[in-house]
Amino acid sequence: MGNKRKFNKFAQRKRDKKAQAINPPPKEDTRKHYAEIIRENEAFETYYKAQNICPPEEWDLFMKTLKENLPTAFRITGSKGEANVLLDIVKGQFFKEILNTKLPAVEEGNGDAKKEDEATPNEAVEELKKPICLPWYPGGLAWQLQLTRTDIRRSEAYYKLHNFLTAETNSGSISRQEAVSMIPPIVLGVKSHHKVLDMCASPGSKTAQLIEFLHADDNGTVPTGFVMANDVDNNRCYMLVHQAKRLNSPCILITNHDAAFMPHLTIGDNWNADGTNTGKAAVNSRLLKFDRILCDVPCSGDGTLRKNADIWLKWSPGNGNNLHGIQYRIAHRGAELLTVGGRLAYSTCSLNPLECESVILRLLREAKGCLQLVEISDMLPGLKFSRGMTHWRPASKDLIFYDKYEDVPEKWTTVVRPQMFPPTPEEIEQFHLDRCIRILPHHQDTGGFFVALLEKVSPLPFEKKEKPIETPSVEVATADENGKPSAPDAPVPEEKSAPWGPQRKRRRMDGYREDPYVFFSGEDEDVFPSIREFYHLSEAFDPKCLLTRCRVGKKKNIYLVSPIVRDVVRRNEEKVKMINTGVKTFVRCDNKNMACAFRLSQEGLPSVLSHVASDRKVNLTRKDLVLLLLNDNPSNPPDIDLLTPESQQQVKDLPCGSCVLLFEGDGLSLSMVGWRGVRSLRAYTALPDTIHMLRLLGEDTSKFDVNKFKKAAENVQPEESNSIIEEKEISIEEGVQAVSVKGDVEELSVQDEVREDAKVT
Repeated sequence: MGNKRKFNKFAQRKRDKKAQAINPPPKEDTRKHYAEIIRENEAFETYYKAQNICPPEEWDLFMKTLKENLPTAFRITGSKGEANVLLDIVKGQFFKEILNTKLPAVEEGNGDAKKEDEATPNEAVEELKKPICLPWYPGGLAWQLQLTRTDIRRSEAYYKLHNFLTAETNSGSISRQEAVSMIPPIVLGVKSHHKVLDMCASPGSKTAQLIEFLHADDNGTVPTGFVMANDVDNNRCYMLVHQAKRLNSPCILITNHDAAFMPHLTIGDNWNADGTNTGKAAVNSRLLKFDRILCDVPCSGDGTLRKNADIWLKWSPGNGNNLHGIQYRIAHRGAELLTVGGRLAYSTCSLNPLECESVILRLLREAKGCLQLVEISDMLPGLKFSRGMTHWRPASKDLIFYDKYEDVPEKWTTVVRPQMFPPTPEEIEQFHLDRCIRILPHHQDTGGFFVALLEKVSPLPFEKKEKPIETPSVEVATADENGKPSAPDAPVPEEKSAPWGPQRKRRRMDGYREDPYVFFSGEDEDVFPSIREFYHLSEAFDPKCLLTRCRVGKKKNIYLVSPIVRDVVRRNEEKVKMINTGVKTFVRCDNKNMACAFRLSQEGLPSVLSHVASDRKVNLTRKDLVLLLLNDNPSNPPDIDLLTPESQQQVKDLPCGSCVLLFEGDGLSLSMVGWRGVRSLRAYTALPDTIHMLRLLGEDTSKFDVNKFKKAAENVQPEESNSIIEEKEISIEEGVQAVSVKGDVEELSVQDEVREDAKVT
């Protein structure tokens, strides 16, 4: 009896442990609010003083700046035709409103406003808040506001600025991004024909820049190059989808793989170096080499102390030592994937030379002259920076510094490696580490950052020799120089493992199982004939570049990719996990008044606009466009009789269903999806796009400005007047979505919001 009771207790404890493992009790939240964090770390100061990271006379200013909050920066999307118009509006209307705002000064180190009698004089406040155009960003499209994110979000005086930044970000017209983070894509010099790889892409602000530069020569044609954005974290890949979808590009491919072990991808041998197709069917596959590669590697992040104050609490010199190896492996693999003549940008948001110059030095040593550093200072006019260091001292986590590897005790030899030590005098002369740049916070009130640009001058000694890979595996669409589809490639069998020798296990695909990529077979696709007939698509439009994400059932969303992206997907979807590609172009809309079951999508409209016949387009006057945008009510759309006679004449003979609305004038060229009803016409645009277009047209958008502070005050009961009520905020960089209502904060993953955009079943 005693043994049975003892066994039952043991079994119950086992069940309790299992239940606790499945549903663990909530952990106590020990995190501190940033305002409560004491921005001090003695080990940090000791370490960087010893490294001589900046001149001694600048040390106090360096530390003082590092303890202040980071200013907000944003850039206007340069690949959009209306960028200059939006820039004029920003410089005029919104900056004037900022300068005319009278806001009490803020005490250093906390968010409490000064008393009125201690407020900074108006002149000083205006000078403090004056926006700064970043001189090194092309076209003057990047700006830094002398306001922090907290200032903009929590001050009623800036609610219009906050609404502007939110709406324009959602429409894809601007991107909020830390100023120094914008540098690596600039120095890469991406052109429309380049094949670009972003190895550690999440959260995606730099990826968005790369896409913008790819589309910079926006002349209505799809670029012949593409951007492959990769990240090792499956959840963070959905943040990439969220960022990339704002730019509506058919030339983006998002993958989920360990960057240090990126597989050898292949591409057909019928592609020219400039991304154009020879027009012939591919006979063999060849290794895919990239023209531009961005290695923004994982790092200790101490350059972001101004916006991530919690790093002050956990910084240790051991962080950089531990990351050196993975940073080198990623850069090493990137150099292998780079084509001869191509360029690779290596960057970190760390100040530590063990994560910066040391990694570059190790790579240059291994390359044996096949890689060389490129001078980039002339690419960034007006940028203040320090030259790359040529001397540093590796240290163990107990802050013991070593000048040579022989001095390292045995217990630290696996942490402090011989490859981490500085160059010899001969290597200093040979490798030119001074061509790297390090931006320190006090240089121009930014975060800390490191950038190096490498050019591959010849094949690497450790590089796999490129050989033709016979009989590629799938039928791949090709196109001639005019974009017209040609004969498909020869079918190629799938790779099979050899029945002898050690077998390599296939890497387990973590995260969500992705839906398939089902490309259209061509003109005989079941739904395409009706689409082509309804929109009178041109003969140059290749249906084989259309895809869906389901094999059975009704096709709900149809996506468009460029021909070269289709080739890459079809040949490599078994080698690397592909999260998302293409831009939504046609959406199922079963409407009895429409002859075609699919309407146009605003996201994909720029990519197919040139292929849609003129009889599905309506050229609107400015008055008509404003009317449609201000009365975008699905239940009560504007009547056709309200339009001007010119527009009525165009709409009169237009069959019911989806159409394209165009406007030309005032330096603008706008296009949007419309819907022709039986007696009505409406603009089929999302609210952020509506606000954006009205703003470009110079119309009053004040009715869309919501003062969340007044709204909260109206809804709060008297006894709740001290509660903090904030609207829904999305922070892409932090990777969380915070929803604060009456002081209660709930954190949601951005991945939950964007997963449906990435996966369509």
